[in-house]
Amino acid sequence: MTFAARDGVQISGVLHLPARTPAPAVVLLNMLGRTHRDWDGAAARFVEAGIAVLAVDFRPVALADPDSADGAGGTYGALVLDAEAARAYLAARPEVNPARIGMAGASLGANVAVLAAGNDPSVRSLALLSVSLDYRGLKLEQALKKFASRPALLVASSEDPFALRSARQAVTMGDGPRELRVLAGAGHGSVMLDREPELATALVDWFIRTLL
Repeated sequence: MTFAARDGVQISGVLHLPARTPAPAVVLLNMLGRTHRDWDGAAARFVEAGIAVLAVDFRPVALADPDSADGAGGTYGALVLDAEAARAYLAARPEVNPARIGMAGASLGANVAVLAAGNDPSVRSLALLSVSLDYRGLKLEQALKKFASRPALLVASSEDPFALRSARQAVTMGDGPRELRVLAGAGHGSVMLDREPELATALVDWFIRTLL
């Protein structure tokens, strides 16, 4: 299905619905240059657990020059509109409980999720795979502090030093529950879902605890 962001850009995604509705729901946001297909296996686990998911394909963006005057934040910042639109689309669906919506993101998608959720009190919970303190201009700290008392799970792999360092600092940001899960040999972002089969189960368990 497609839905419009606030700036009029049409965004596409795949909606997976459980048998029993209205259900809690999670927006899934992918890595740079990847698609919703990265989440296929995890989406099946969510649906089995009674949670709807909307896996989003971000609008196309040009690779930004990190040395440019306004940095990459201006380029990638538009993706926050995509995440906001996905949350609004879910909330409007009759199969979804609009009071029980979370977001999960991988790499770029993790930073986008924090920025979108920081400005949207209706996002109840976050799960962040390989988040960055600053992803090419998408800065984490203030947004995660604005997320405040709501819960966030941070996941990184031990051989991914920047993501691990970012996650360890992020668990101190904001006054809500923050959990850190460190994997070994799992890679970066949504690659971890393939290399660590139990990660999808951990994400489902997290959202069962924080959305239900």
